[in-house]
Amino acid sequence: MENRKIFIQIASYRDPQLIHTIRDCDIKASDPSKLVYSIAWQHSNDDEWDQIHEFKNDPRFKVVDIDYKDSKGACWARNQLQQNYDGEQYTLQIDSHHRFVQDWDLELIEMYNQLKEKGHEKPLLTGYVSSFDPDNDPAGRIQTPWKMNFDRFIPEGAVFFLPASIDNYKQLTEPIPARFYSAHFAFTTGDFVKEVPHDPEYYFHGEEISIAVRAYTWGYDLFHPHKTVIWHEYTRKGRTKQWDDDKSWGGKNANSHKRNRKLFEMDGEVKDIEFGIYDFGKVRSLLDYEKYSGLSFKRRAVQKYTLDNNLAPNPILGDEEFEQSFTSIFKHCIDLNREQFVNDDYLFWAVIFEDEKNSQVNRIDLNETEVKNLLNTTDTFIKVWRTFEVEKKPSKWIVWPYSESKGWLDKIEGKL
Repeated sequence: MENRKIFIQIASYRDPQLIHTIRDCDIKASDPSKLVYSIAWQHSNDDEWDQIHEFKNDPRFKVVDIDYKDSKGACWARNQLQQNYDGEQYTLQIDSHHRFVQDWDLELIEMYNQLKEKGHEKPLLTGYVSSFDPDNDPAGRIQTPWKMNFDRFIPEGAVFFLPASIDNYKQLTEPIPARFYSAHFAFTTGDFVKEVPHDPEYYFHGEEISIAVRAYTWGYDLFHPHKTVIWHEYTRKGRTKQWDDDKSWGGKNANSHKRNRKLFEMDGEVKDIEFGIYDFGKVRSLLDYEKYSGLSFKRRAVQKYTLDNNLAPNPILGDEEFEQSFTSIFKHCIDLNREQFVNDDYLFWAVIFEDEKNSQVNRIDLNETEVKNLLNTTDTFIKVWRTFEVEKKPSKWIVWPYSESKGWLDKIEGKL
């Protein structure tokens, strides 16, 4: 239906940037009358700055009024606001902390139509968009457009990504192919709201990789914009998060991760629950996505072509070559509380990963200089990163300090 309306999805949680985001979105649009806002307004009456009364009598606004104590997480909130979709031609999903270029709506529609004309039936513009700093705006806006690169499979199974600058973007005339989906920026046909809705049983992590694959299997072709149209604030500075207020968030998070592993049948999980409308599509298969992206979910593995941050699609390989093309890389950050370390004569810390039988999978120690450098930082938590090839995900990590005066100290362990 050619109504040129844009269904704008904003899930906001006690965010002081919400009002600024709405105002900037509206002012910078070429035709604000075509914008329909659906907002999951998760708020506290104690937050006097978090008021949207100025929009409540505007018929373009559909507000889902949610007491913050009743929130069940980001994906649940996104699902709630999607119930307001009413046939708008396009949809734009964003967070509640953004800024916009002038005529952003025309820019996105032009990119979308350009891709349609090139034969992509259902283009999906998405990505980790460039950042801005509310305390230094607009001077702090990054002008270079960003893409999403593979980072790692986290222990719970979800895939993490890293933003990266798009090379030679000034020479580009069209969006570039993408493997991954960002929940803070997605623009496509309004049908997407019905075809690939947010799963309310997800909590936070796992959301983006599951929607990337679901979208692809529904026939959507993913792209990153080749120029900056929207900015996003990444630091969460000054914002209360839902998990800060929700004492039961850990259980929700664990259940969400398990649901994601079942969807992809990772780590021996069986897809023994009915996902219904939140399942993969029928236009393409999960294997089709794995060949396109260079990921293997059951093996937690990735192709070198993807690790090298080359653009999708990955090269077409024969069946046997494809099966042998994957590397299982384990990348993990161990967070250690600084208060655990009171000695000043550490000679080294043993950093060990073990399997479920307590057999050593990997050991790379921190030497005396590396330990001193970590302890000289002012952060509350000390971060120890390790990356290595594995056949199977480790079950636990161990940090075992060795002191010149006291020898081996207490082990610090964590499950994976």
